[in-house]
Amino acid sequence: MSPASAWLEAAFLGLIQGLTEFLPISSSAHLRIIGPLLPSGGDPGAAFTAITQIGTEAAVLLYFRHDIVRIFLAWWASLTQPAMRQDPDARMGWLIIIGSVPIVVLGLLFKDAIEGSLRNLYITATMLIVFALILGAADRHGRRERTLNQLSWRHGVLFGLAQAMALIPGVSRSGGTITAGLLMGYTREAAARYSFLLAIPAVMGSGFYQLFRSWQHGSPVAPGPTALATLIAFGVGYGVIVVFLKLVSTRGYMPFVYYRIALGVLVFVLLGAGVLSAH
Repeated sequence: MSPASAWLEAAFLGLIQGLTEFLPISSSAHLRIIGPLLPSGGDPGAAFTAITQIGTEAAVLLYFRHDIVRIFLAWWASLTQPAMRQDPDARMGWLIIIGSVPIVVLGLLFKDAIEGSLRNLYITATMLIVFALILGAADRHGRRERTLNQLSWRHGVLFGLAQAMALIPGVSRSGGTITAGLLMGYTREAAARYSFLLAIPAVMGSGFYQLFRSWQHGSPVAPGPTALATLIAFGVGYGVIVVFLKLVSTRGYMPFVYYRIALGVLVFVLLGAGVLSAH
């Protein structure tokens, strides 16, 4: 493949990453599915996915910068001022830390499977459909009464466990946490906002870890194209955040449910036809 084609492919994958990272449709599944259909015909790999997520998480840092600074300052004050520990922002900071533990622990324990066997497209397609049905049920039947000020320690841990399920391509990090939030009675907007905030430590940590590893061991995608993809993911991701938060407040998550089911079925069809290979 020519150098120009490599750059074009990376730019396209960065666009896909930016479009899908914050939607409950699994960005890792999209990169896993689309990669083999491009001229290079290869899986871009878990490292490329994690590194480009640095771009989309940078968009989160920019969009929620005021919330993040307020939460950090309240959390920092709570370290030395016991009275501050009852502050909602300080509690949010602690809950984000606690909620990040499951994905870090499970990510390290099952690193080889995450980068290998769990990228099987039959698993990806199944997860797309199964979690579409769960998200649909949660969106229809969730009470949607709780706000983030009512976030409890138990719910913070459950959010974290739901986020950890996104280590399997097809589940969706935002989809898992949003579904958990709806099932626990949080509003659509609250579930989405907490999903964005909770992802920051885990995704940035994973991205920089994979970036360090790629310097040592290499990656299926060269450093230059990967950097371009990350930059594009940042710009596109920022726009998606703005639109997504407005969309879910008026239309809910059912469009994403239908999309996930359709994509999962399409992947099964392409696997059966031999257009895609499971591995």
